Amino acid sequence: MDLIIVILDLLGTFAFALSGALVGVRHRLDLFGVLVLSFVAACGGGLMRDTMIGATPPAALEDWRYIAVAIAAGLLTFWRAGAIERWRNPVQSLDAVGLGVFAVAGALKAQAFGLGPVGAMLLGMLTGIGGGMVRDVLVAQVPTVLKAELYAVAALAGAGVVVLGKALELPLTAVAVAGVLTCTGLRLFAIRRGWRLPLAEPPDSP
Repeated sequence: MDLIIVILDLLGTFAFALSGALVGVRHRLDLFGVLVLSFVAACGGGLMRDTMIGATPPAALEDWRYIAVAIAAGLLTFWRAGAIERWRNPVQSLDAVGLGVFAVAGALKAQAFGLGPVGAMLLGMLTGIGGGMVRDVLVAQVPTVLKAELYAVAALAGAGVVVLGKALELPLTAVAVAGVLTCTGLRLFAIRRGWRLPLAEPPDSP
């Protein structure tokens, strides 16, 4: 399980780091600013998760690979942003992949530290949405999770697949893949179809 969690974490780190760095490039930040957004988008959710379950020091700070992957993705995006922008909806696509991978990794790690099904699902969701929230706040945007099509719900669904698969004692690799595909697929399908939760309507002025 430890190896699977690390692999998922590093894949999610790379995907979210690309999306974070691309947001920095779009806001015309300097190299340092782009790398900061790359790191917080990639590692923010994992830092929150590890702090809450007592896995200290957090993996993102203890293991050099997380920082190296985030910096490499940030540098790649800084110098080759045009190539990444040519993808269709690049930030949303990368965000969806990172969301699915982190939601699954978060749920697995939470269960490995003894959390029950509900706690594991919530921490899986937090792992997926945390970095993106910090990224958006740093560039003065309303966090995507508060307005996007089935963002947190997709992460919760992916984490739920992991919890259910573990309860049924299914093969761990298959469960992890199913969780990632469920979350990422639901998020991308919601973007394509425009599915979202009901929006708040301000009251009419008297």
